[in-house]
Amino acid sequence: MGRAITKKVLPATKQEFSIDLTIANGENSSGGYGITEKAYNELVASGIDMITMGNHIFDKKDFAKTLANCPNIVRPANFPPDVPGKDLAIMRVKDVNVAIVNLLGRVFMQAVDCPFRTADKLLGEKIKKDASVIIVDMHAEATSEKAALGFYLDGRVAAVLGTHTHVMTADEKILPMGTAFISDLGMVGALDSVIGMQKEPIIARFLTQMPHRFEPVREGRGIFNAVVLKVDAKTGLPVEFKRINKEVAEIKMESGTEGPEA
Repeated sequence: MGRAITKKVLPATKQEFSIDLTIANGENSSGGYGITEKAYNELVASGIDMITMGNHIFDKKDFAKTLANCPNIVRPANFPPDVPGKDLAIMRVKDVNVAIVNLLGRVFMQAVDCPFRTADKLLGEKIKKDASVIIVDMHAEATSEKAALGFYLDGRVAAVLGTHTHVMTADEKILPMGTAFISDLGMVGALDSVIGMQKEPIIARFLTQMPHRFEPVREGRGIFNAVVLKVDAKTGLPVEFKRINKEVAEIKMESGTEGPEA
């Protein structure tokens, strides 16, 4: 459902705000878990320029083998070094090089390298000489870890944008040294759901503590969460920062179509 909403809403949103670069977290874009080459192609065709990922990047069987066919994906940079995929992406946007960094949190998450030290390494070795604008997707569970990284990178990057919880937070702000921060961007998916999934199995799981299969909601009302960031190319810091929270009218899905988050 998330891909259908993206296809419906994103083009007009880009036009409304004169968007030059669109970045989306796509790690739940195929049935709620992971991404496929098909989902990647649909998202790119919808107008997404770069896709960041997270802990579900390799949930789909054989995606590691087809990742080479998806050049506009950046994986968490603090995965072990021999993991497939790019740990950094740099895109040329109106004569400005923009670096996109994806980091994975460690609090309540899988064991990976330190995102703080990984950010230091990337900023020191790979980015500063090649890009004047840096966007960081911090894919993490704990808001404290996201907030701490925001202050840690304040003034060194244009934005630290939290993802993973699928619930948009209302704490967007410009930090003291100029970096834009929000704890979580939210999701693109079903409005009448539990983070994009059918609510009944999840409620049953909470009531009984028995395992239930979670499936994405495939039709109904939708939600489109995003932020718009306007950055000064000379300073590499934002001059405008705004949340977008749009309710989307009824979405009808064909049977078997993947969703829920784009």
